[in-house]
Amino acid sequence: MKLLLTGVRGTVAPWVAKEAELRGWEVVAWNRNAADPADEAASAAFLRAEAPDAIAHLAMGSEQWAGGLAAFASHRGIAMLFVSTAMVFDASQGGPHFPADIRGARDEYGQYKVRCEDAVMAANPLATIARIGWQISPEPVGNNMLRQLDEQNAREGRIKASSAWRPACSFMTDTAAALCDLVTEQPAGPVHLDSNAQDAWTFDEVVRRLAAKYDRRWIIDVTQDYVHDQRLVNELGGSMMPPLHQHLG
Repeated sequence: MKLLLTGVRGTVAPWVAKEAELRGWEVVAWNRNAADPADEAASAAFLRAEAPDAIAHLAMGSEQWAGGLAAFASHRGIAMLFVSTAMVFDASQGGPHFPADIRGARDEYGQYKVRCEDAVMAANPLATIARIGWQISPEPVGNNMLRQLDEQNAREGRIKASSAWRPACSFMTDTAAALCDLVTEQPAGPVHLDSNAQDAWTFDEVVRRLAAKYDRRWIIDVTQDYVHDQRLVNELGGSMMPPLHQHLG
């Protein structure tokens, strides 16, 4: 398996690269110096030269780039995975959220991801869209829940944690493994990856359990300032992910 991976300087893609290499796959990172994603000719030449067996698109970039990668995968008959976000759903929609639910994002980031999803599926109806939530890792890198909580506590002297929010969240190692599984299995359309799908812990509960596991002395203020059952569940109500309690039980 030769996997073309975008976003290797981001939060999740480095973990996907590690997992893929453990499986014996060859990982090729998209080289923006060799191929500017905005340059269609250079991008096409880069794809032809690398000739991957699968594409996993995790990088930030235009919806045109996402659609172009999906079109290439469709033309070559190879797996196409686009990683999206729980943010395609707005808090006003309630939850938990299923793959076929209307994507009512109101913020700029969520709407951007909706456009990317649409571009991918228009170019390649067999592509996989993996929606993920907030990621957790003990390593202080990227958009990592533990890192963000450490920084908030250091900056404000406390952490505000809503008991009215059930976040979509998972450990990065579990997310990386599930994403590699999706590259192999190639289900068409959206799939939800959320380790809190069944535990249904509120955010204040997640914060307390993280503090206990990683020996943090945070001051936690329980609020109800954000109301959202953000959990990502699949059509049968389940999850492809190990539950949070396996890490934080």
